[in-house]
Amino acid sequence: MHIMKRFALAASAAIVVLTMGAIAMDTAQAADKLKLTIASEGAYPPFNTLSPDGKLEGFDIDIAKALCDQMKADCTFVTQDWDGAIPALQAGKFDAFIAVMSITPEREKQIDFTNKYMSTPPAVVAPKDTDIKGVTKEDLAGKTIGVQGATTFSNFSEKTYPDSSIKSYPTAEEYQLDLANGRLDAAVDDRVVIDNWLKTADGACCKIVGMPKADPAIFGPGMGIAIKKGRPELVKKFNDAIAAIRANGTYKKINDKYFDFDVYGD
Repeated sequence: MHIMKRFALAASAAIVVLTMGAIAMDTAQAADKLKLTIASEGAYPPFNTLSPDGKLEGFDIDIAKALCDQMKADCTFVTQDWDGAIPALQAGKFDAFIAVMSITPEREKQIDFTNKYMSTPPAVVAPKDTDIKGVTKEDLAGKTIGVQGATTFSNFSEKTYPDSSIKSYPTAEEYQLDLANGRLDAAVDDRVVIDNWLKTADGACCKIVGMPKADPAIFGPGMGIAIKKGRPELVKKFNDAIAAIRANGTYKKINDKYFDFDVYGD
């Protein structure tokens, strides 16, 4: 009887030790879990926008969440105005910025990028009764063109349409409002953003008049996730995760929720 009791006590003690060890391991793993704060603009549908209750949503956000799941990271999402995104990233206010930011040599002097996660072409949009027949420099000479400031589309417009008046806006919604109200002759932006706007009541005013050829010197290889310089290990984690969700079908599932073509590009 005494021997049986000793065995029972020993077994109970072993279970307690194993249980405590498992709890300690779980606690350590939770403490070691990668924690990231990811920012996006929240004003560029369908890529990123704000829900009625103020939460970030859209293609960028779904991709970011899929990448966080792939990296087994605990991610928090915050909004950040486009114009201040690079300084805020450099200041360490968040770990990554995902908001259709093109990978360009000028930006790479200030921040690092992941590999591209998407790539879409530019388009020119104008009122349905426009006299604009094409998208060459001559076609838009003397016209006032709206763009979102501090973007590749702004740089592209300045270079491609030197005989036009280029008017910059803080957000896409603001140039869209002026275009709808007749204060602009045309606007240049991402084809997907324009397509999305044309499907709305506000966008019923307008049409795409053409798609100028993207200048690789301006647009670079595509859009990447921006990360503060000096964090190569984080860039690698994101790159590995992008490759993984492309390979396992997660990217396509998200892509097909928003688009009827592969927004990743060539």
